[in-house]
Amino acid sequence: QVQLVESGGGLVQPGGSLRLSCAASGSIFTIYTMGWYRQAPGNQRELVAAIRSGGDTNYADSVKDRFTISRDNAKNTAYLQMNSLKPEDTAVYYCNWDIRNHLGRRPYWGQGTQVTVSS
Repeated sequence: QVQLVESGGGLVQPGGSLRLSCAASGSIFTIYTMGWYRQAPGNQRELVAAIRSGGDTNYADSVKDRFTISRDNAKNTAYLQMNSLKPEDTAVYYCNWDIRNHLGRRPYWGQGTQVTVSS
């Protein structure tokens, strides 16, 4: 069993910053890609950023140059540093990791953390 737990969400004013964390626990052999997704009301869930095991990253165009994804493999933790936040960044943010354990390899989702950007 694998659990992903996000933290760091909250209410922030436009132009502000937040740092999200996603920590994994449970049976883990290998963590491949770590990703952050978000879903705003009425919208589909979308990929925000991802980081592969080798460190390569990719970002949605809407967050490039504002958000930074990173990972600490020793702590089984991923981070999303969000700067220059805009009201349109308001959403529930989820982490999604591609993990191999004794059950095989598959993606796992966290429960989500709310980010609200508003004055």
